Amino acid sequence: MPHSNPQDLRELPYGDDRLERTVLIQTDHVKLEGTLGVPTDANGIVLFAHGSGSSRFSPRNRFVARMLREAGLGTLLLDLLSRAEEVVDEVTRHHRFDISMLADRLVVAIDWLAAQSDTEHLCVGLFGASTGGGAALVAAARAPERVAAVVSRGGRPDLAGDALPAVRLPLPVRPTARPDPCTSHRARPGASAPVRHPEISVGR
Repeated sequence: MPHSNPQDLRELPYGDDRLERTVLIQTDHVKLEGTLGVPTDANGIVLFAHGSGSSRFSPRNRFVARMLREAGLGTLLLDLLSRAEEVVDEVTRHHRFDISMLADRLVVAIDWLAAQSDTEHLCVGLFGASTGGGAALVAAARAPERVAAVVSRGGRPDLAGDALPAVRLPLPVRPTARPDPCTSHRARPGASAPVRHPEISVGR
């Protein structure tokens, strides 16, 4: 869904810890919008790779991010598509399956975190959902020296393709309560149905 942009992040669900700020990250030809929150003495940061039809304003994503910040981890909830791309994707569903492009943007975000004074010293974990799970795995394979962990919630590790064997991290995969219609085989004619397991470990 195309996302709105509230004036005050504290008005959003789970935003009352007052740690968040809006950031812009320049990629190849678009600026991506994100919400960054870094607690004092953070010992790592989690970069969210949102799934199909979601955004950084999703109450579920924001709840998870708030719990991570309370545990001492920074969070970056990043929309991997620009607003214009999201409008197109609502009709075509093309961008959400461009895993290579999404992974490239995650790597740009990882590099951006390494260049910021409040996050440069933090190891990065990736939290992927839906198609974002595949993109997170590809990004982890492309930036192994910067990514310390990957978690996929109801994700599609099969979308990582040839990059999957290059991932050298344990990968917990947590199933969703019900199939995601945006990423089921019906959303991509000719594609096989996703296989969902209670937990899968990928890598070494």
